[in-house]
Amino acid sequence: MHICFITNEYPKPNYPHGGIGTFVQTISRKLVEKGHEVSVVGINTYTKTDENEYENGVRVYRLKPKIVKGLTWYFNNNIINKKLDKIHAKKPIDIVEASELGLALVKKRKTIRYIIRLHGGHHFFAEAENRKVSLWKGFQEKKSFKKADGFIAVSEYVKLHTSKFLSYNNKPIKVLMSPINLDIFKPNPEVKVEPDTILFAGTVCEKKGVGQLIKAMPKVLKDYPEANLLVYGRDWYFKDGSSYINYLKNDVIPKLKGIRKHIHFMGAVPINDLTNKYASAEVCVFPSLMETQGLVAPEAMAVQKLVVFSECGPGKETIEHEKTGLLCNPYDENDIADKIKWALEHKNETNEIAKKAREHVLSNFNRDNILNKNIKFYNKIKA
Repeated sequence: MHICFITNEYPKPNYPHGGIGTFVQTISRKLVEKGHEVSVVGINTYTKTDENEYENGVRVYRLKPKIVKGLTWYFNNNIINKKLDKIHAKKPIDIVEASELGLALVKKRKTIRYIIRLHGGHHFFAEAENRKVSLWKGFQEKKSFKKADGFIAVSEYVKLHTSKFLSYNNKPIKVLMSPINLDIFKPNPEVKVEPDTILFAGTVCEKKGVGQLIKAMPKVLKDYPEANLLVYGRDWYFKDGSSYINYLKNDVIPKLKGIRKHIHFMGAVPINDLTNKYASAEVCVFPSLMETQGLVAPEAMAVQKLVVFSECGPGKETIEHEKTGLLCNPYDENDIADKIKWALEHKNETNEIAKKAREHVLSNFNRDNILNKNIKFYNKIKA
């Protein structure tokens, strides 16, 4: 088969990217290993130039954007459609896959089947963040869903939650969690664990619960005065262009006396380096207010770390509380602090939970198993 992913997020060395980019890279490489052809098409948000790459057998087409006030969306979609035509003419495409908004302006071709993978779209996060649905984005998302021949959801939660706002139009839908690269995320006994070190990884923004985690630190520091919180991830920006990290530094942290020197913003790190960051931490905490799946939790679990994950959304699909990790109420900084302190205090129990966490990930997030299920679904849609 020839599968084409539409995304702007395919990872580029030395540039930060999100979970969708990580997922597309992971599944693309495995599809190539299985003998399939994979193309990735997207607007080049990294360097704003035309770049073609052949990365581990994956053909990546990063397209130069055309920026025209009010019409950038129109011209960029034309650029993507023209590239899809060229790729299809050279080597016919069987499956085009995109995220929720991705098919809205894609020109459908009769011989190609179109799949939307639900990572959490505009309607999904508008409700989660208590904001209005944009008429334009809402329209695009509905149009995109009408074009899909099938859907893949990364969790039961995102499948059910999305159905509150959008119709799957009686098309096939399958729940398949995103796989973890277990060649990268594995225990490393050579890495020294830094005592009382708490790690967060992910985009540094409100919905990831970073603010609540920082507010939990005074209670943690009361019992563990040498504790440090290391925050890894790219910054997020408000509509006015201001930095969320600066907001935390200038507005949140100063109100919490005595914690400034214990909070460290480490910036984004390459995925190959992240595994050792997990390994060096005593506990990894991801108190997201809203997730569709959350790759960081199973990544850290694969490294055999104790993970405190949000009980909201798909948390219970990833972690069985007190057996493969701990679940917390992300809206309650006291509960977050209590879970962190329990992990720091009960080291023997923590080690046992971490071992079971890795076993769980090996069984449920294995790339080969998930890839085979993906291929089976692709064939079902293609038939």
